[in-house]
Amino acid sequence: MTDPRSALADRFRWLALATGIALLSACTEPAGESAGAPVPGEPVTAPTGADLVITGARIFTANDARPWADALAVRGDQIVAVGADAEVAALIGPDTEHIESPRGMVVPGFIDSHVHFLDGGFALASVQLRDAATPEEFTRRIGDYAAGLPVGEWITNGDWDHENWGGELPRRDWIDAVTPDHPVVINRLDGHMVLANSAALSLAGVSADTADVAGGEIVRYPDGSPTGVLKDNAMDLVYRVMPDPSHAQLDRALEAISAHVAAQGVTSVQDMAGWQSLATYRRAQAAGTLSTRVYSIVPLSDWARLAGEVAASGTGDEWLRIGGLKGFMDGSLGSHTAAFFEPFTDTPEERGFFINELDDMSRWIREADRAGLQVMVHAIGDRAISALLDIQADMLALNGPKDRRFRIEHAQHIHPDDIQRFAQQGVIASMQPYHAIDDGRWAERVIGPERSRTTYAFRSLLDAGVPVAFGSDLMVAPPMPLLGIHAAVTRRTLDGAHPGGWVPEEKISVEEALVAYTRTAAYASFEEDLKGTIETGRLADLVLIDRDLTAIAPDKLRDARVVRTIAGGRTVFRADD
Repeated sequence: MTDPRSALADRFRWLALATGIALLSACTEPAGESAGAPVPGEPVTAPTGADLVITGARIFTANDARPWADALAVRGDQIVAVGADAEVAALIGPDTEHIESPRGMVVPGFIDSHVHFLDGGFALASVQLRDAATPEEFTRRIGDYAAGLPVGEWITNGDWDHENWGGELPRRDWIDAVTPDHPVVINRLDGHMVLANSAALSLAGVSADTADVAGGEIVRYPDGSPTGVLKDNAMDLVYRVMPDPSHAQLDRALEAISAHVAAQGVTSVQDMAGWQSLATYRRAQAAGTLSTRVYSIVPLSDWARLAGEVAASGTGDEWLRIGGLKGFMDGSLGSHTAAFFEPFTDTPEERGFFINELDDMSRWIREADRAGLQVMVHAIGDRAISALLDIQADMLALNGPKDRRFRIEHAQHIHPDDIQRFAQQGVIASMQPYHAIDDGRWAERVIGPERSRTTYAFRSLLDAGVPVAFGSDLMVAPPMPLLGIHAAVTRRTLDGAHPGGWVPEEKISVEEALVAYTRTAAYASFEEDLKGTIETGRLADLVLIDRDLTAIAPDKLRDARVVRTIAGGRTVFRADD
């Protein structure tokens, strides 16, 4: 059995990409078979020579009409030819960059359908707590980080995971002595709990006399004073006194995280952030520095403001798009704030809670949909998912049929009776496969084996005809599609305790996982006519991988590496740079 500490540390060495990218070795896997002649009616020639031609590769197009090809050509920011080597090679001119990749694989640029993008940029530079294995190590890392900061500077992010040391929640008395000069508000990796030290609580005026918060929880000592752990809506008590980052800090965070995800083959993200992030993307676009395509999503309660923006200026272009709204039904499994029908197995006095009143959620969803905006709602527990499906069904009856592409974000713990409802109501399941191999280490202790059977139910949803779009939930999980594919295909938990896969009947194929990260993810943002497949006329967003993912053993998928990432015909990451 793998040591869980080693497994976690190994999985998060991706953070080193913030300061440098390791050189990758040459491709070593065998090439696939010839794709044959092009589909009738699809051109394989361009009016002029191509800017880029890739030949000899195993090209997964994600296009059902012709799923595989051997070669492609790019001119400007578009794909202009897809076909066999000999046909596409005719487009090679004196100024064409020609990549021969006899052992590699090309796929559409990965689309991460659920990120917290700028948070990721800030987290890359903050204290790293995700793999802290003991309370002592947790405290030491925070103290070491604080020692290098100017007095008074806030310490944020962190991404701690109390499951690493057995499930005991951290407390402010763990860190007060090592952070006397710094307010601390560090979040659990799922973003549904924070630990605040005494300095931050004092600035926020949070004490034993502070009233409980609807849709949240102030964890308290026996005497009623706060331990420092705040859950969901209670986190706003400290968030409201934290200083806003400067434009320069936001811009640097965007630059850092864009480079980081490019190294993983990600060319587009769907960002669950807000107006501050949107303003940052608009500055980058105006300056010509936006290198990741962004669908910038704002809070559901702000639907009227977004409707006004869309009416005034449209939904944007292929680099920066608006029109989506994100809401919350419940919290998370790890925080015991996800809403379930039955109590948690390990804490039978709890069954989670709704973050927002159901009447508010129903009204926001109904009005946003009526305004022509896309609605996506976080729902994790079976009670939250079922209630959201009820709300959506009422909205469908009131607002009538149209192409709305309603999304449930995470859709983690579905009641068996509700899987068919996703298909019947036309719901997109926006899911993050890495969570299955992370949470699978401890989820059965929290919800038991029976509820675990329809947890991260990729296979069941696909078999029911539900569109499944994949993402990472950056920074809750690493923004690494290749690792996500490995998770969806093998379901091997990080601790090595499930070599045959945790809930193995929910495994899917490599090709299905690739489609979820490309074509379906594009569909989830109304952009399937622009990207997500390798076809003539589509945007030249491409990823070159060092081996054919379909020709290797599932347990070797984690070893695959991105060689080059191309966005709009321009190389944004090259492994040998």
